[in-house]
Amino acid sequence: MEFDIISILGSIANKILAEPTHSELIVQDFAVIMIIASVMALISFKLKQPMVIAYIAAGMIIGPYTPPFSLITNLEILNVFAEIGIIVLLFVIGMGFPIEKLKNIGKKATIIASAEALGTFALGYFAAQAMGFSSFDSMFVALAISVTSTVIVMRVLEEMGLVDDKSFNLIVGVSIIEDIIIISMLAVIQSVVATEQLSYTEVGVAIGFVLAFIIGAIVVGTRTVPYYARIVRKTGHNEFILVAMLGLAFGLSVLAFKLGISVATGAFFAGVLVAGTKIGIPTKAMAIPIRDMFAALFFISVGALMDVKQLPLFILPAIALILVSISSKFFTVWISAKLLGFNKKISFRSGVGLSSSGGELALVAAKGGADVSVTSSMLLPLVGTMTIITTFLSPYIIKYGWKFSERFGKDESAEKVSS
Repeated sequence: MEFDIISILGSIANKILAEPTHSELIVQDFAVIMIIASVMALISFKLKQPMVIAYIAAGMIIGPYTPPFSLITNLEILNVFAEIGIIVLLFVIGMGFPIEKLKNIGKKATIIASAEALGTFALGYFAAQAMGFSSFDSMFVALAISVTSTVIVMRVLEEMGLVDDKSFNLIVGVSIIEDIIIISMLAVIQSVVATEQLSYTEVGVAIGFVLAFIIGAIVVGTRTVPYYARIVRKTGHNEFILVAMLGLAFGLSVLAFKLGISVATGAFFAGVLVAGTKIGIPTKAMAIPIRDMFAALFFISVGALMDVKQLPLFILPAIALILVSISSKFFTVWISAKLLGFNKKISFRSGVGLSSSGGELALVAAKGGADVSVTSSMLLPLVGTMTIITTFLSPYIIKYGWKFSERFGKDESAEKVSS
């Protein structure tokens, strides 16, 4: 009996000490990732802070740049999960913007969104150049600071009970159009810089490919996806509906990638097409838990790529770029809204609400440069640092900006976002 126990213990010890296989290493890495992420998420919840900060912090803890050593063995696996996270995340975001909703947003919101996104991008690019950034780093950091943190803005306004405020509709409309503009700009920039050339021909071809893809996806998709959705819906099986719609999302993402366009673009417009069908709402409800898990992995991967030893070096550039972002977004929205006939109060509140930069798309934009290997290693940590800072600041900016706007008095009229 004693011999058997010793043999069993020896066998267990040999298994523990044996060199793990590739598949075992993947499981081991995934276990470490999820355990650390859950601990950081719990701490974040107790401190009443956004989960995105917890996930970035978890990535920094397990990453290869954190002493004394990396807690995961294969960073490439994390990047694969992150790529899946981008696709699922943008697919779910797209499902919030059905084509009919996009049509009803109005010309005014489109004009304001275009002025804000392009104006902030231009100012951000020149600011980054003045700070000594390379051309490619300047483009991707300018794109990152052009993004409005829609999730944070909507959550803050809901918590403040301002969903019925006249500014709310304008903010929502502008943020929707802005997301589409940023995703399209990311696709164009990635297509152009992949060749490491910035010629007018390359820019024209890239823009042509993006427009052709978007128009083709909408024209063909609106005629085929509803028919496909009806067939899927008749099965009555939720798991089949989810698998079929995710298949569409990944299919369009692959097609976009083959055309040299960001996978995020394909996933987003797959969501737009699904949103216009009768299974859009149940698909979104089923996809949200999957989105949450893979989105967490995406933020963790961003944190893992951040060199924590260099973070103090990014504080001043991050603060400078945040000031550029907030000021340019506020003034472009405020001025555009005033010129389009909105009163002072609505214009000011819209400027404040849309001045919140950062969020998921900012990190997607920054990682877009790393994906095509044209940006330096400092870009992701810089944008990550900015995201952490703006995530803390945004609720206070909106809250006190709203209070300050009260001095403009009552709304002069019941303006609405219209065409």
